[in-house]
Amino acid sequence: MLENLRTLGRVVRTLATKDPVTRVRRFYEIQSPDVEFAARTSRYMNVGYWEEGVTSIDVAGEALANKLADAAGFKPDDTVLDVGFGYGDQDFAWLRDRRVARVHGINVTPRHVEHAQERARREGLADRADFRLGTATALPFPDASVDRVVALESAFHFHPRSAFFAEALRVLRPGGTLATADIIPLSNDTPRMSINSGPLSFVKFSLPDENWHDRRTYGEQLTAAGFGNVEVHSIADRTWEGWRRFQAARPADPAFRAAVDGSAVKGMANHWRDADLIKKELGLLDYVIAVAQKP
Repeated sequence: MLENLRTLGRVVRTLATKDPVTRVRRFYEIQSPDVEFAARTSRYMNVGYWEEGVTSIDVAGEALANKLADAAGFKPDDTVLDVGFGYGDQDFAWLRDRRVARVHGINVTPRHVEHAQERARREGLADRADFRLGTATALPFPDASVDRVVALESAFHFHPRSAFFAEALRVLRPGGTLATADIIPLSNDTPRMSINSGPLSFVKFSLPDENWHDRRTYGEQLTAAGFGNVEVHSIADRTWEGWRRFQAARPADPAFRAAVDGSAVKGMANHWRDADLIKKELGLLDYVIAVAQKP
């Protein structure tokens, strides 16, 4: 009960916040990690890429990170800038599996930065993994200093996303690549404030109006920022429904029920109970992989 009251207090505090950067930070401080990642093996914070037979969000989360790495064209000697890295699971996977030379991470949430920094020290990767506080629209890096800029399900928060595109172009070396996995509406005609279900509350409260536009506008903004070879394609058929099914089933999962108290189980069940509304609203959303190159 006490934790529920604390969570409610964090929600109220977040909704009352006017500054967009502070609001995003507080949004990611609402849920306790002990509940959010209960009965899980990773701290991926994306909806996942749900191929046939995948039932674990940990597997799906890493699959989406790999889709983004493939789109960005990671090479072993690359310096990668990951903007809005969450807890950094993808960065450690890229260092391990893609063998990129170095990863820089920028994030507005101290909890995330501290976790990633500690993991880098613990795993002996502090010389190749640099995580720090910062914002996507004022990247603390010199011009032409990185090979790839990526944003794994984070750019929809950036205020505005177009300013991030400009900053990504600045810090990329000539020929470098920007790649995002991102949430947008299928149509510009859908009012953002018409999204009302609890699980999609982040659309209403942490996605600014400036970022509420469809695939065509997304590509136009990348081109306007100075990028070439722009591609924006949908992977919505492999994201939203798998994520919904997993989350809706969690309250009945014995491992989840054993890891958290009864109030958290009940809260999760209530959050996801209106399947029809959630499906309807997910049908209004797209999920895209966007890729663009600096000339």
